Amino acid sequence: MTSDRPISELFAQKQTLRSLEFFPPKDDAGVEALRQAAAVLKRIAPDFVSVTYGAGGSTRERTSQVSTMLRNDFGFTVMPHLTCVGHTRAELAGLADRIHAGGFRNIMTLRGDPPKGATAFQTVPDGLRYASELVTLLKTRHADFCLGVGGYPEKHPEAPSIEADLAHLKSKVDAGAAFVTTQLFFDNAVYYRFVEKCRAAGITVPIVPGIMPVLSLKQTKRITEMCGAALPPKLVKRLEVAAENPDVVETIGIDWALTQIRDLLTNGSPGYHLYIMNRTKSALALAAGLAA
Repeated sequence: MTSDRPISELFAQKQTLRSLEFFPPKDDAGVEALRQAAAVLKRIAPDFVSVTYGAGGSTRERTSQVSTMLRNDFGFTVMPHLTCVGHTRAELAGLADRIHAGGFRNIMTLRGDPPKGATAFQTVPDGLRYASELVTLLKTRHADFCLGVGGYPEKHPEAPSIEADLAHLKSKVDAGAAFVTTQLFFDNAVYYRFVEKCRAAGITVPIVPGIMPVLSLKQTKRITEMCGAALPPKLVKRLEVAAENPDVVETIGIDWALTQIRDLLTNGSPGYHLYIMNRTKSALALAAGLAA
């Protein structure tokens, strides 16, 4: 079986990387819809795609199914997510072996969010508490894994301070992570300050900005409240004016994201990662806008 190329090799070539994130559907009908979306998105030729991992086991088997489908049927370089949630060390080692045997060489390595209904992260007996521990386990198990980790430009909601959050991020990189993908943000100045702080803290790996086009003000507010991101007042005002018209909201969201990405690339970003929420239309609209 042919193994995937490590994403770190692409960064080493100094090329601008474009990636998309899928989340696994809950049923077979959703998987088929995702298959159709993937066929359409194939035309924009992302450098890699990632597949999220459900908290509490909600979509874990679907993550494996979708990752294999995207890799085998469409030829994507796939970076499945893996989290500590609900797993023992032995289970995580077994999952690492399974992922490696499937030819995957890139993993997005996360602690993970608490399962639905839980208010705080809980470590299972003989489990892992931090993503840095998962990075260590995966690199020990298979040294050729290329591991991405998450970064929070506006601070992880659970971190006591920005300094503590940066120290934790550095521990993930020191354990073997090859790059950082940020949580979503809507003000590029936030990303630039974050990169400066990371460099000052000794974090030298590529830091990929994560961008999510606003498709619904209500949905976006819910997501930003969960991850600690801020919505610029100027963007909120535009969206509130258009709130009764979903098509106008989507147009505003895509235009804002396009402006962000163009500025990021002009200022030397290593690429961009799109949180597309399985929405084909928005991803294609962004690709078309960037091609213009």
